[in-house]
Parts: sequence; structure tokens; C-alpha cells
Amino acid sequence: MVRPLKVLCIGGSDSGGGAGIQADLKAAGACGCYAMTVITALTAQNTRGVQNIFPVPKKFIVAQLDSVLSDIGPDAVKTGMLLTPGAVDVVVRAIVQYSLKNVVVDPVMTAKGGRNMMRDTAQRAVVRKLMPLASVVTPNIPEAESLAGMKIRSVVEMKKAAAVISGTGVKYVVIKGGHLPCRKNSGSIDIVYDGNEFCEFSSEWIETKNTHGTGCTFASVLAASLAQGMNVFQAAGRAKKIVTQSIEQSLDVGRGHGPVNVSVNKEPQHECLYLLQTAVNMLKEKRCGQLIPEVQSNLVYAETGAVKESQIAGFPGRIIRYYDGVHVAANPEFGASQHMAHVVLTVLKHDSSYRSAMNIKYSKSIIATCRRIGLAVDHFDRADEPVKKIGRKGFSLEWGVNRVLLRNRMIPDIIYDRGGWGKEPMVRVLGRSPVEVVQKVLTILKYL
Repeated sequence: MVRPLKVLCIGGSDSGGGAGIQADLKAAGACGCYAMTVITALTAQNTRGVQNIFPVPKKFIVAQLDSVLSDIGPDAVKTGMLLTPGAVDVVVRAIVQYSLKNVVVDPVMTAKGGRNMMRDTAQRAVVRKLMPLASVVTPNIPEAESLAGMKIRSVVEMKKAAAVISGTGVKYVVIKGGHLPCRKNSGSIDIVYDGNEFCEFSSEWIETKNTHGTGCTFASVLAASLAQGMNVFQAAGRAKKIVTQSIEQSLDVGRGHGPVNVSVNKEPQHECLYLLQTAVNMLKEKRCGQLIPEVQSNLVYAETGAVKESQIAGFPGRIIRYYDGVHVAANPEFGASQHMAHVVLTVLKHDSSYRSAMNIKYSKSIIATCRRIGLAVDHFDRADEPVKKIGRKGFSLEWGVNRVLLRNRMIPDIIYDRGGWGKEPMVRVLGRSPVEVVQKVLTILKYL
């Protein structure tokens, strides 16, 4: 049984398949998330432009929102084309009514061919009503110019515009710099602003006309990454990386601007390693040495469909305590962890969406803290292990974890044991991604 992380994509349909909802579905799926849709407008478009637009009636947008949100529910939301103020209003209502989190607003104003995709009255509604509820807004240069009411011709002006847009109440502003003039030699740059600090993400300039769907892809990858537990800076960095790769592998179809090709990024091994490195960097920023056991820790992440140890990535030499913090001796590799690989492989047999785990120190206070902060906790007793199987490589963990999962209808956040002869007591933290696991670990540390 799979319980995927879910992204709700709200926007217009692109009959050419390169942007809009079609791009959203491909991007969220490539990140390993389950995507749902609410269509706000139907467009007749191809690689040369938009030939016609049919706005979906307000009542039917409401019906779609209520159908999806009353039953499935999202872990993140991405909005794209909102042609009319009525469309904006019903989306705002849904965000408030259903307490939606991780809302990414891509303020789609103009299509690649120049067709207006947002009425002026709708733009004012987005600024006044939607952006104050959003986690992130992701304008390109022309959109940022419109939102900030200023021209943008440099990175300095991008930052000034981000500060102005931040004044609308949105938590984070990401301005994409692909339209910034005179950047072919120095590369493309995006900036992220959290109201206090700026962060820049750059990439080499790729000479191609086939960039249809870059904005939709970027925002959908960002939303999927937020659903998977990343913070906005990490999510924006991942989105920049994936969009750049998608432009490199863009498709030359039609006689105009061909689409980017996000499908080439679907679950490559390097994406598993990237997420592991992102997660361990979060650990290294905190004084979490007190959570590292005597045998040290490891954080692992499985490929989709993993069935053997070589498909589980971890850290060679483990994650060790270094004074009050942690240290890793090498970058993550596949096949680097044996014990934690057995844990994840056992969990995968019960729920294939839970692909990551980390072991931390056991103590009564740690278990009490886990329960106090609302984590689901269960355990096994090594004394109950079948005698005939004791000593078989990896069997103890397989048996213990499986014993817990067979008596649960859900995957717990924590599985622990109090140790045994020659075995240190241990806590295992489970999650769908390394970032989610580390967030649980850091929450335990915070309230310990």
C-alpha cells in the first residue's frame, strides 16, 4: 500500500502539452509526488502561441476544488493561470476553508507567444488576496516588473523588486532571471528572498528556443519539494537544477517554442544522493551530537522500487558525533549502509512510499519526547526473536521491524528496541524522504 505525498495543481490546460496543468503533472510526478488538478481555463495553444481561451465557470472551479480537497487533500498547492478575479476568489476561499499549507503561487500573466493569461482585475486580486496566504511566489522578470511596478535590468534590481513584492505579505519571493538581459555570458540567475536575506542560484546559459513550460515546471518542482519536507531555499535550488536539466533535454516539436523535457529527471540515482546530502546538511547546522548512538548513525534513502541493499544509498563511515555536532567522512553512496538498508527494505514491503530512515540514540527521555510531540511510536523486544534465526545476517532488524508493522495499520514515525546481548538500544526514525526524516529528528532535538 502506497501513501504518496500529494500536490494540488490549479491552473489552465495547455492543449499543446508543454505548459500549464500538463507541465505540472509531469514535474510533480518526476519528483515522486502524486498530482491532482483543478482546471481554471482551457486554452487552444501550440508551440507558436495561444489561439483561444475558454474560462472555466466559477461554479465548476469550486466543484473541482471541493471534490479533491474534501476527499484526498494535498501536502502542497501550486497555482498557475488564474484568468479572472472570480477564479482567484474561489482559490482563496479554498485555501482558508481547508487550511491549505505550502501554497506556491506562479503568477502566470503572459504566454510564451504574448497572449494575456491574467486580466488586470485578476492580478489585483492575486496581490491583495492570494499572495498574503502564499508560502512562495515565483514570478519571472516581466511578472516581477508588473508586481513591483519597476523595471528590472540587473541582479541588484531583482533584489529590490523582491523586497517590494515581499511587502504584499507573501513569505518568500523567488524571482527567476531567465529573461534578464545580457546574461548569456554570465549565465542564468534566480534569487530567493525571505524578507531578511537573499540567496542566489545560478546555472549556465543554454542556447535554445525550446523553453516552453519552464515557469510551470519550476513552480511545480518547488511545490513537490515543499511537500517532501524541504525548506524554500532547498526547494528552489532543486527546482533550478531540474529546470536547467529539462532545458538541456528540451524537445524540438512544432514550429515555435518547444517544451522542456522534465521526464528525463524521473527518479535518477543522483536525485537520491542529492536529497541525502541536503538532509545531512540540515543535521550539520544543528548541535545534534547528543542524538548519535555509540555505534554512530546512518541516514539512508531507497530508489523507487528498491529490493536489495545496493539500491539503498547512505553515508560511508556513517554519521559520527563530532563534539556537539555531527560529521560525515564522505558523500552518500549506494550500498553504503547494511543495517539501515535492512530496515528500509522491510518497511518498503508494507508501504513503498516510506523510503528513508535514520537511527538515533535510545533513551527513555527521547521516547517520551517523541510521544509528547505527537510522533507515532512502537517497539519490538529482541528477547522475543526466534532462537533458530538469531545470528542470521540482518534477520534481527527484519524480524523486529516486520513484527511492528504487522500489528499496525500505518507506518509509525519511530520504531525502537531496548537492545540485547551485545546490541545497543536504538531508535529508528522513518519517513518518506531524508528531509522528512531529518525534520523529525530535529523536532525531537528541539523538545528534548
